[in-house]
Amino acid sequence: MGTALVYHEDMTAARLLWDDPECEIECPERLTTALERLQQRGLEQRCLQLAAREASEAELGLVHSPEYVALVRETQALGTGELQTLSGQYDAVYFHPSTFHCARLAVGAALQLVDAVLAGAVRNGLALVRPPGHHSQRAAANGFCVFNNVAIAAKHAQRQHGLHRILIVDWDVHHGQGIQYIFEDDPSVLYFSWHRYEHGRFWPYLRESDADAVGQGPGLGFTVNLPWNQVGMGNADYVAAFLHVLLPVAFEVTFNPELVLVSAGFDSAIGDPEGQMQATPECFAHLTQLLQVLAGGRVCAVLEGGYHLESLSQSVCMMVQALLGDPAPPLLGPMVPHGSALESIQSVRVAQGPHWMSLQQQGQRGLGRQGRPSSLLLTGRPEFKAAATQDVAALSSLLDQPRLNPTPPVRTAVALAAPDAALALPSDVLCEEGSAPQEETQAWARPHEALAQDRALTALGKVLYLLDRILDGQVSSGIAVTPACAAAATLDVAIRCGLSHGAQRLLCLAVGQLDRPPDLTDDGYDSQVTGMSSSASMWVGTSPWIPRGDRRNLWLNIGGKEAAALSMFHVSVPLPGTTGGFLSCVLALVLPLAYSFQPDLVLVALGPAHGLRDPQAALLAALLRGPAGGRVLALVDEESTPQLAVVLARVLHGEAAPSLGPFSMASPEDVQALMQLRGQLEPRWKMLQVA
Repeated sequence: MGTALVYHEDMTAARLLWDDPECEIECPERLTTALERLQQRGLEQRCLQLAAREASEAELGLVHSPEYVALVRETQALGTGELQTLSGQYDAVYFHPSTFHCARLAVGAALQLVDAVLAGAVRNGLALVRPPGHHSQRAAANGFCVFNNVAIAAKHAQRQHGLHRILIVDWDVHHGQGIQYIFEDDPSVLYFSWHRYEHGRFWPYLRESDADAVGQGPGLGFTVNLPWNQVGMGNADYVAAFLHVLLPVAFEVTFNPELVLVSAGFDSAIGDPEGQMQATPECFAHLTQLLQVLAGGRVCAVLEGGYHLESLSQSVCMMVQALLGDPAPPLLGPMVPHGSALESIQSVRVAQGPHWMSLQQQGQRGLGRQGRPSSLLLTGRPEFKAAATQDVAALSSLLDQPRLNPTPPVRTAVALAAPDAALALPSDVLCEEGSAPQEETQAWARPHEALAQDRALTALGKVLYLLDRILDGQVSSGIAVTPACAAAATLDVAIRCGLSHGAQRLLCLAVGQLDRPPDLTDDGYDSQVTGMSSSASMWVGTSPWIPRGDRRNLWLNIGGKEAAALSMFHVSVPLPGTTGGFLSCVLALVLPLAYSFQPDLVLVALGPAHGLRDPQAALLAALLRGPAGGRVLALVDEESTPQLAVVLARVLHGEAAPSLGPFSMASPEDVQALMQLRGQLEPRWKMLQVA
């Protein structure tokens, strides 16, 4: 179950034979440069390499008319002048004597990839193809596109594999109107496209590229257009679009895809002359990782646009790394969506609200009896408001701190209580036997009575050893089992140790009966630990009630009694009682907070009576790999199910999270609590904003 890379060198044969500044950017070097970069980084060698086949004319006929297929076939015998004349009949298209062969290979590559994934030969993959396809229509070439590679692949998956729910994600900077036209009345295909639009002033200049084009007839709501009305959209805008539009819709019970097809156009990346956007190549690793939580990880990406060769090749490499299960590199720079992006996201949510309950619910605001926003527990305290400006300034300064070491040699390590559980782990997951030095472990444990027992002390030593290996760049992620009686104390030590050993920003997601540790300077804790740094207890700013340790640690508790924002860095929410409520909590609160905070390290603590089912815990861990560049340490209470640690190890290692099972919508109470909390936090944590 690896990653397929489908390619054929013949797809470099077609090229422009006359002067045309508009079309010259679609060149063979787009493929050769991307492939060379994959080879240089050793990524091609890690993939299952498949040589593309030609699609049959019957397969082309799944989407295109026989007359159009015959017209393209006849270009093989035309001279240069005839090819130029024919090309002039279409918008931004050129034909070459090799076009028919190349275009059939491009379709065939997409079909091979779908067959390999659905047959279980591979988990996912990329078809590295040209010409692109998403603009092509039933009887017309358009925008460099000859045959609609992804649309034919979707039809093929329906006809040959019996699929009923297919998600197409089109992140090319141009609207894939060809795909939209083909599926706009088909409720079995959900088409999501973001694209440079500029209120209709950018190619292809179509009214139906706007947010209010939502499909037709039975397909109403299954076309989701997100128009970017300004250039310069970046990482925060793209991630916000996934969290606040795409993923809530895709997870809904009425869809829940069996396959994800990606129209992977990288003209939406930084440096591309067509898009003029600012998203870095690393962002596409994050987007790919977010998509892998859908459809059991069955993701088939097909290259579309991308015309800046360096940006294209870097972005392709980042996507392939994510498909292979590698951690996505951290996104650098403040994660603050543009105002124009928020306007676009909100316009989509309004247009799609009648068709998707998750968007209806998330669009609500908690209102009191008089129609005013309800206040949250303790958040009206004067000191909370007085500290807000200082909090934002402190966060900005922390984002300028250096990042931790990249690309650890070990992806996942585990310290399990039962050695036989390791038999269910992937072969390259490291079963860690090491422990921190006894003197160091005892020093950290000294303030906690719960850590005095030998069993708790032994478990703490393993936690500290794993934590050190993550922080020094030897291991990306880890899982450790802790005794129930020492869960809170172990978490307290892990937070303090992480902050004193190099983490500049530590996100702690505590699930279950776990209280936030006391302020790091309250009891002189660091002075009790021989040889330990006191940096965790240093102060930032002049606020007398939030020490620096608090600002370097974002504490988020799922399972609190009430929704409460006790500070910008201390948030609690009850555990939702339904699948829909849990997903809303993760997508609309946890991940936006995490991406806003941009932690160096994530601690996921599943304490006593945490209440999560194994698939819920796995999804949470899988999604939290992104914000910290894969640096996640999961602490699992020993009273959890025996297989939980194994499931977490698998998803942290890059495997797909198991299905959440039957879907049920969030309760009104859960929605109210979540929306109230978001309303309080939105002005500070910008990734929470949707308007």
